[in-house]
Amino acid sequence: MDKFYEALSLFRRRKYDLCIDKCTEILDKQPLDQAAWCLKMRAMTQRVYVDDIETEDAFESDFFDTNIVATAPRPGTSLKINTASTSENPFSARPRALTGRPLTGVVRPGTQKRPGSSLEALGTARPFTSQSSRTIRLGTAAMLSQKDGPFIQFSNFNINKYAGKPCLSKPLFEYLFYHEGDMRNAMELAIQANQHCESKDWWWKVQLAKCYDTLNLIRKAEEQLHSAVKLQHHVEIFIRLNRIYSKLDQPLSALNICKAGLEIFPNDVTLLIEMARLYENLDNSSMSVKFYRSAVIEDAINTESIACIGMYHFYNNQPELALRYYRRVLAMGAHSAELYNNLGLCCLFSQQLDLTLSCFQRALDLASDPLIKAEVWYNLSHTAIAAGDLELAVLCLNISLSADTNHASALNNLAVLHHKMGRTNLARSYFLSAKTLENDMIEVNANLEYLQNK
Repeated sequence: MDKFYEALSLFRRRKYDLCIDKCTEILDKQPLDQAAWCLKMRAMTQRVYVDDIETEDAFESDFFDTNIVATAPRPGTSLKINTASTSENPFSARPRALTGRPLTGVVRPGTQKRPGSSLEALGTARPFTSQSSRTIRLGTAAMLSQKDGPFIQFSNFNINKYAGKPCLSKPLFEYLFYHEGDMRNAMELAIQANQHCESKDWWWKVQLAKCYDTLNLIRKAEEQLHSAVKLQHHVEIFIRLNRIYSKLDQPLSALNICKAGLEIFPNDVTLLIEMARLYENLDNSSMSVKFYRSAVIEDAINTESIACIGMYHFYNNQPELALRYYRRVLAMGAHSAELYNNLGLCCLFSQQLDLTLSCFQRALDLASDPLIKAEVWYNLSHTAIAAGDLELAVLCLNISLSADTNHASALNNLAVLHHKMGRTNLARSYFLSAKTLENDMIEVNANLEYLQNK
């Protein structure tokens, strides 16, 4: 069998390591074989590829951010203010993570990155070895690689030569962006390729926007994306524009972009979920769950939508309905500490006490993060309180604090339990500790005011 055909077959079957080895054998005999060189580059990229749209993290604050945000924006027009305290019933507001995002039933894609990707260390220095040859032109010298050195010799790299070859420039850009994390060369390649195609290729405009976004040049990325959407209507462009406006704290503009995308791509699941997330961050739960339901109608196995609908019913005093949705997620094969924790809470509040402790036990077995263990023990304390065992509840809260010393809700509940046991001074000290961690926590302020007026 032809070695290149075998390597191509391995690539299609996603056996990237074997494909790389086969391409290396071809390049050892024919160092200037562009087809094998390109295929090896694609395999190395796919091996560490991550969907950079789903792995974007919304930074709460940036020291070098020059985008000025109003200190007192109008309600419903900003993602950077805590709207939970301004709702009609603040005590029924959903809990939020330290980043301000409402807690849902699932781990959002933007909260984790795949280990091993160079996106985690963009801009870090990397030593390169150089190789020169008088008999090989500058444009092809970069294709030669040492066995123990880098795959591409950037010291001899002629970007302009490859920018005019679409069959090589696009895989090369993805290799530079995803595998090497070399923003400088990747952006230079995108700029020159965009010039070669006379700014008529929307794909290169999107790649330029990705580079600008990575370098925190938000306005330049916005210009490239608006230019790209005029050339081609693509879901990715609308999603990236939505993320750009979210970073600029313009949720209404982001919603308008998603609505414009839905007019072109009706009932697209990705755009529906983007709108649901935006409404969720704006604390508009009814609109959020409406779009999540629309997403489930189009994609019946969308885990995030099902879990968020379940969370909506849980916080609207419908634990039985929430339990049905979480059981659906469990039936689809999802097994995580967060899921079993939510199942345990639904069983507790729907009076299915025989399943509550087993769900929490399973959650503790799966929890590897101390913060998740702290949340599970915090919820177990509610089970002990429901059973009337206050000493067990205190023990659960102490274990929760040992896993996460900054758990203000655990400190508040621990103070309440000590106050019920007659330990007023100890309760006051716990309330003050919780207030130090979260000064705006409504429960802590109300309890301290109660102690002072007593």
